[in-house]
Amino acid sequence: MTEALRSKVRRRANSCCEYCFAQESLSHDPFSAEHIIPSVKGGKDELDNLAWSCLGCNFHKFTATTAIDLISEEMVDLFHPRQDTWGDHFRWSEDTTHLIGLTAKGRATIGRLKLNREGLLNLRRVLSEAGVHPPSV
Repeated sequence: MTEALRSKVRRRANSCCEYCFAQESLSHDPFSAEHIIPSVKGGKDELDNLAWSCLGCNFHKFTATTAIDLISEEMVDLFHPRQDTWGDHFRWSEDTTHLIGLTAKGRATIGRLKLNREGLLNLRRVLSEAGVHPPSV
């Protein structure tokens, strides 16, 4: 993957993780251009198949493209940042610390990527109090 392509992915995402909306400038871990459809499943190094991702989301997603929605107990596709609209599948809790899944896809993505993991909740709480969370989606 070229640095120019990585830069396009980063700019398109406004330097935020396209899954948990962590802000790269406030993270101690590196972000990367993550394959939405993994290379091992035929995904290409193309702009439409790449999402800017924090290390935690990338680690938890790994090569998954589906996960189980714990409410319906069905296997569903994960949120696809190029094809899905964030607000159709997620919303913030009243205090903006937790992501809430509005659909099976949203709930399955929250579960698989652990989008409400403790470190993110703590970061969101501090950033919310500072008036810089949530970033616009």
